Amino acid sequence: MVTSIDDADIYILNTCTVTHIADRKSRHLLRMAHRKNPDTLLVATGCYAQRESQELAKIDGVRFTFGNKDKASILRVLADHGFIDQPVHAHPVESHNGFRTRAMIKIQDGCSNFCTYCIVPLVRGGEKSRTVQEVVDSVNERVAAGYREIVLTGVRIGSYYSNGVDLCGLLERILGETSVERLRLSSLQPGEISTRLIALWQNERLCPHFHLCLQSGSDQILRMMGRRYSTADFEQTVSSIRQKLPDVAITTDVMVGFPGESDEHFEESYRFCRRMGFSRMHVFSYSPRNDTEASRYLGQVGDSVKKERADRMLKLAKDESLAFMRRFLGRTVQVLFERISRRLWTGLTPNYIRVYVDSKSDIANCLRTVKLVSPYRDGVWGEVIK
Repeated sequence: MVTSIDDADIYILNTCTVTHIADRKSRHLLRMAHRKNPDTLLVATGCYAQRESQELAKIDGVRFTFGNKDKASILRVLADHGFIDQPVHAHPVESHNGFRTRAMIKIQDGCSNFCTYCIVPLVRGGEKSRTVQEVVDSVNERVAAGYREIVLTGVRIGSYYSNGVDLCGLLERILGETSVERLRLSSLQPGEISTRLIALWQNERLCPHFHLCLQSGSDQILRMMGRRYSTADFEQTVSSIRQKLPDVAITTDVMVGFPGESDEHFEESYRFCRRMGFSRMHVFSYSPRNDTEASRYLGQVGDSVKKERADRMLKLAKDESLAFMRRFLGRTVQVLFERISRRLWTGLTPNYIRVYVDSKSDIANCLRTVKLVSPYRDGVWGEVIK
């Protein structure tokens, strides 16, 4: 063990390649590590390494690149080459590490949708799900280690299916066979939301927060993207959720500047997002990915237009997020506190509102009843109810 990250002998970077910005960040981090410690061994893995291993191998200091299929062999290969001692055993954290209160548990990987802009199916492959027992055991391990909230993650968790058990069945098993206090889901597709799924949220341990990928509020652009729903489908899904869960947070992803997106298409998307009243929006510009259908489309949108559209959508996202949070001012809610931020404690409500409080006590990984008082930074200011 070393006391400073700059003194490490080996750096392993798990790269992303979903956009050109992700590629750039990966290259930057590898070069920065080499500058800080020229003698260190650099290992690149993940999706960028899967797609462009030779490109990453040209970076000074990068000795090994491993695609997604070879991740499990990283430690063995390093041991075989004498960089680490044998035997090597990788294991999950066995106790609460003092820095995180939420544990991410991957339940599946891969996607077979092949949206026209997306590189993920080419670097991750088709859907693969872990067994129900593996997931349940992982949840129990994290709970025993002190984690109070579990987030189920994957590339497309709505496609989860293992030995006849779908996502609904998996959630039922987790709720019935573990004592996890909070259970949250990552991204879902609109078509993956069913009446049966929504009904599970009668159990208050499931956080009232759905992240539904929109991508565009224009039906024509959705068809060009290869998305398998319309804006009407999306709106009906949101309405069904809100009817059962009035205080739910609906968050989303929105892309601007897709090839062929005209000013009118963008305005359609903008108006639709405003009508939906999302509590948070992740806004990003289209990034051409080689080997995807959309990279060959005519009508590529210029960078300046993308930036202008992204700025407008980001302003809407900020306004809608503030409007959502204002609905809860004056209420008392349960907050799971995570860390200190500028001498203030910060944590999340079940419906994903960030809360800041001033507390002299150490409340990391503690659930506290908090009164929401006023907007503050990217969330709200709260007062702990003793």
